[in-house]
Amino acid sequence: MSLDFEQGPIRPPSEAKSLLIRVTRNCPWNKCAFCHTYQGCDFELRSVEDVKKDIQAARDIADRIRELSWKMGEGGRVSRSIVAAVYANEHLYGDAFRSVAAWLYYGGDSVFLQDANSLILKTDDLLEVLRFIKETFPQVNRITSYCRSKTAKRKSVEELKKLYEAGLSRIHIGLETGYDPLLKFIRKGVTAAEHIEGGKNIIASGISLCEYVMPGLGGDRWSREHAVETARVLNAINPDFIRLRSLQVRRGTALYDMMKKGDFRPLGDEDVLREIRVFIENLEGIASTLISDHILNLLEELEGKLPEDKEKMLATIDRYFGLSDEGRMIYRLGRRRGIYRRMDDLSDPEVYGRLKAVVDNYSAEDPDKMDRDLDPIRQNFI
Repeated sequence: MSLDFEQGPIRPPSEAKSLLIRVTRNCPWNKCAFCHTYQGCDFELRSVEDVKKDIQAARDIADRIRELSWKMGEGGRVSRSIVAAVYANEHLYGDAFRSVAAWLYYGGDSVFLQDANSLILKTDDLLEVLRFIKETFPQVNRITSYCRSKTAKRKSVEELKKLYEAGLSRIHIGLETGYDPLLKFIRKGVTAAEHIEGGKNIIASGISLCEYVMPGLGGDRWSREHAVETARVLNAINPDFIRLRSLQVRRGTALYDMMKKGDFRPLGDEDVLREIRVFIENLEGIASTLISDHILNLLEELEGKLPEDKEKMLATIDRYFGLSDEGRMIYRLGRRRGIYRRMDDLSDPEVYGRLKAVVDNYSAEDPDKMDRDLDPIRQNFI
């Protein structure tokens, strides 16, 4: 089938069920030392006309999929069998059909605007895109986007309010850290003060704000400063959500080169977790929800609403450190291999026994070898 529309390379994990509409290509900054996503790619603003054509193509594909549903006796409902039929016939249905089929299966009510900083579009252009999405897909009740803090700072609260009224319901910002020397070191292109101003603008507009923090980003040089100052910045913003994305130094990035030269020394899993504890201890006076929904985070179960769940989250970290040395090593192995998601998973004796046998071999040979062997797995998590 010739129907198609453009999709970018990434979206937040929380947008896994959203339809991806690409309004810009790549990243306008593209200098962050830890990031590899848009290397070698030029930034482009897509025209409103081209974006609207993509939205219409997605609608036409959705109509075709519903036609298929009627033919298969599902009465227009996009069930698991309809999705399976689309995925099973690659010669008939391309990536765009598969994306829309999955989107409809999960409700078809959320849209994510790609790529790295959609709000860099002129406000009037973005308003036209938002309105066209709502006209084309009346059932959509949630539209979200990435944005840089500096871009949010440059948008007036009035502009952001217009975007909110047109349907933009949440903005995701990669804060990473609130410590100015570290922001400069990683070439983030923003200051702590700009993080605060941009975040406050979004909150004042009514748009939900999700700020992403990168535990471990300060390495062994700035771990405490990273934790304390990032908490300070977030205390000033009071975002709706704080999401943890623990650092993995990716091969081919500037940070990887710094690490090889000895200019950056990464923390191990447990030191990152200690840093997260300091970070949570310093979160004060906010009503944010903290979420640890990424495989790179050692404790996925570390989640709660501030301030009421603060002690519970600290106790979760303390529970981990209360495990025996062997128990912690087994959990880390199971977590990095995708076997464990919660510490309660340690209670399965069969799985525990299999992992213990592997840990025993590492302990007898070289305990540090386990982390070296797990590094290629962690690279694939990004």
